[in-house]
Amino acid sequence: MTTTIGLIGSGNIGQALAKQAIAHGYDVVLSNSRGPETLADLVAELGPQASAATAAAAAAAADIAVVTVPFKNYRDVPAEPLAGKVVIDTNNYYFERDGHYADIDKGDATVSGCLAAHLPTSKIVKAFNMIQALAIADDAKPHGTEGRRALPIAGDDAEAKVVITALIDEFGFDVVDAGALVEGRRFDRDKPAYGPYLTADELTIALAAG
Repeated sequence: MTTTIGLIGSGNIGQALAKQAIAHGYDVVLSNSRGPETLADLVAELGPQASAATAAAAAAAADIAVVTVPFKNYRDVPAEPLAGKVVIDTNNYYFERDGHYADIDKGDATVSGCLAAHLPTSKIVKAFNMIQALAIADDAKPHGTEGRRALPIAGDDAEAKVVITALIDEFGFDVVDAGALVEGRRFDRDKPAYGPYLTADELTIALAAG
């Protein structure tokens, strides 16, 4: 039975992940805030493994969900259909776009922590927030390739991290586990691990510096 990845948000990162998922045999269900009919051209481009739905329907269909919306919209993510599911959080906090959140500005809260509070029964793994969309395809390399790019993850559920580590490896990247979900702040915007092409050893150093 084919695993389905449900995307809550279909911007650049969502589309890049959808393409990688389809290339590796997954089905994808895409959603956005404007309605499934606005995704018709994208679904046609992606082919028969792709479909579009409302955010709630994409969440319900998902074996693995991806939340990839502007941070300011995280409270719009449907919680009930994501109960008990593994959820990848790709979100970043850009105050220029999202407005200021005092708890994050002061360091009392984290981006993924806010989503986790909104989705209290889901298994949140922070990933794919620190890589440009084009690089999700361009930088992917087979397992064991020397100099392979590594991506960080953070999460509080060990089994969920095993699932997402396997997915990221399949998509073409090594993985460095930064630890608990709160440690996701080590690869937020403006941190050393955010953005550059780093191998696993280099990423481990960057995360420590963050």
